[in-house]
Amino acid sequence: MKKITDLDIENKKTLIRCDFNVPIKDGQIVDDTRIVGALKTINYCLEHNAKIILLSHLGRIKEEADLAKNNLAPVAKRLSELLNREVHFINATRGPELENAINNMQPQDIILMQNTRYEDLDGKKESSNDPELGKYWASLGDVYINDAFGTIHRAHASNVGIASNLVGKSAFGFLIEKELTALSILDNPERPFIVVLGGAKVADKIGVIENLVTKADKILIGGGMAFTFLKAQGFNIGSSLLDAENIAFCTKILNDYADKIVLPVDVAVSNTFTNDENYRTKDITMLSNDEMGLDIGPKTLDLFESHLKTAASVIWNGPLGVYEFDKYKENTNKLLQFVVDNNIKTILGGGDIVAAASTANLKDKVYHASTGGGATLEYLEGKKLPGIEAIK
Repeated sequence: MKKITDLDIENKKTLIRCDFNVPIKDGQIVDDTRIVGALKTINYCLEHNAKIILLSHLGRIKEEADLAKNNLAPVAKRLSELLNREVHFINATRGPELENAINNMQPQDIILMQNTRYEDLDGKKESSNDPELGKYWASLGDVYINDAFGTIHRAHASNVGIASNLVGKSAFGFLIEKELTALSILDNPERPFIVVLGGAKVADKIGVIENLVTKADKILIGGGMAFTFLKAQGFNIGSSLLDAENIAFCTKILNDYADKIVLPVDVAVSNTFTNDENYRTKDITMLSNDEMGLDIGPKTLDLFESHLKTAASVIWNGPLGVYEFDKYKENTNKLLQFVVDNNIKTILGGGDIVAAASTANLKDKVYHASTGGGATLEYLEGKKLPGIEAIK
């Protein structure tokens, strides 16, 4: 893995692809976690007198109306505050204004250019990795650092495009290095190695299951996806979420790896998909046709804890209940607290489970909470990620 420390960036125009895709409401940043995550790489470049040119996307740009709400200007302001130095914002993704600003840079100057996805308004040039755009952006710098793990599974002009034009002059930043180092646990996991999977649909996790079932000692399955597995076992799941198209897949996994798959034995049920109605806990054999499972039950929590207490390493993707409802986040939180209290080496695989851990103030207490959503998921599936391959 070629790291930022392997590059000569002294006095060099250094292009850094960051992930500043942060939530913004009424022009104010709601959560600056991703901006903070870029500081280590930026500060390293400052210490080495680089001329720093930052690139990032923000949201999706499908029409003219999307431009104003996905303007990166608030990010430049917040970044200036965090770095305690001016970040010069250029409201352009190409052209004389941007080029002149870069050509007049002094060492330790910082420029943030406008949202790379502004280029999507005319033919999706960023998102489709337009060759001309990647070549143009590469021409603005001497070296390139990719530190945006959240988009590393996409072949965009601002990652694959630039790296392909600066071969031998590209490397990963500290954030990506941290992610890949943590996720390399999959190469030779400490055992027992336990996988916890939640979330809604089996379809979203087929690749993950297929890749990890051969590596894991146990896979603990909760969330809505558990009910398709339970249906495959012949249980009446009432009106619980069912991914009918993947019952055959669940049946095959259960037949081939019966000793590895651990499913709920009881669930919190309600007659409506709402936070208002009181739930009751039922054994999985006792659901009636009009009941839906919305969380694992206490016996299942005990069962999962009994497997986890001996674990040497854990990867967890997806909450175990309907986490947006307060009533059904309880057991996800309890299991998160359990792995923290027992110092179990746990990697949270991005997306909703990291958001859940953050809400419960546990994100910074686990071994690693991935900043990727789709990127982490595809890594767990064993896929080759374009942003990695372009630099490798």
